[in-house]
Amino acid sequence: MGRTAQTLRARSQKTRAGLVRIKSVVDQLATCGGPITVAAVARQADVSRTFLYERTEARTIVTEATLRACGLRAQTDQDQRDALEAAWRERALNIEEALSNTNAEVVNQRERIAELLGQIAALQGEWTDADVVRITTADVSLQREVRALTVERDRLTERLSAAQDNARVRRQTHRRTRSADHRTAHRTTLPTTSG
Repeated sequence: MGRTAQTLRARSQKTRAGLVRIKSVVDQLATCGGPITVAAVARQADVSRTFLYERTEARTIVTEATLRACGLRAQTDQDQRDALEAAWRERALNIEEALSNTNAEVVNQRERIAELLGQIAALQGEWTDADVVRITTADVSLQREVRALTVERDRLTERLSAAQDNARVRRQTHRRTRSADHRTAHRTTLPTTSG
């Protein structure tokens, strides 16, 4: 067997070994969720970037893996963003309901206070000192309750505002991320060359 045949056979074996290493590295990167780039694959598979670009089979392995990874990553990211947005939406709805209930309770307490004050004013001459003290104590207690409910309403209003701000920021971030993912997916595709 001549030197040329031995050289060709050695080159063919080296190419096959490089393709096996490339496939292995691509599988590892896909499994761990790392970015699948020509530079990363070339470095870890111990092949040159030229090898990846010039060998059609090597280029196909990397391109297909990159596209699969981008699709899976984009879907996973989208699912996470959707779940997070749904959680924030649920919190905002719960806060709105609590705020509505608190407002209704404040109105009821104010009406009750007004009713009691009216009774005190109308009947003050007919009541004993003990009755006046009891009603005044009830009035003070109801006023404290109104203040506490007002504070709770304000706290819930602030939480609602924060939840709405968070949801708005998350929607903006989601749009930017989706746009960046789209641009990244277009950049990671390798140009095809005949080889």
